[in-house]
Amino acid sequence: MHNIRAIMVCLLLILSVMPVLAGTPSSPIELAMSETLDLWRDGHYEQLFEQLSHRGKTTREQFVTKMHDTTVRPACCWQKMENFKVMSEKRTTATVYAKIGFEGAPNMNDSSTREFKLNFEGGRWRMQLNDLYSLSGASGKKKRSSHKKTVYYR
Repeated sequence: MHNIRAIMVCLLLILSVMPVLAGTPSSPIELAMSETLDLWRDGHYEQLFEQLSHRGKTTREQFVTKMHDTTVRPACCWQKMENFKVMSEKRTTATVYAKIGFEGAPNMNDSSTREFKLNFEGGRWRMQLNDLYSLSGASGKKKRSSHKKTVYYR
């Protein structure tokens, strides 16, 4: 009787910890990517900008405006990032493969499965700005004016 009670307690402990372990990132790269997606989902665009790599000439204000204009956001919880796998990892770069789940955009797929490049800068792994633009549907490039120049002849 005492053994059965001990086994039941152990099973309950294992079952209560499993959901926590299933959602816990297993590497610093996965954790960095997960935190970046959380900032995006929560609308913390200024903090998000600071966490990104390869920002080029994009200013914080430009980035925040573009991200405010998008309707897509990463999904919550386990749907946010699935099938995460580090494809290659070097000292300052890593390539990962993941399925990113989305919500909020009726005309967009509900997920994107692809490779992402991350850079190790400032003591942490960082997603690239263009990857976020690509996922969100925002363009990293300025739109060209479609106005035609009118030329008058005499």
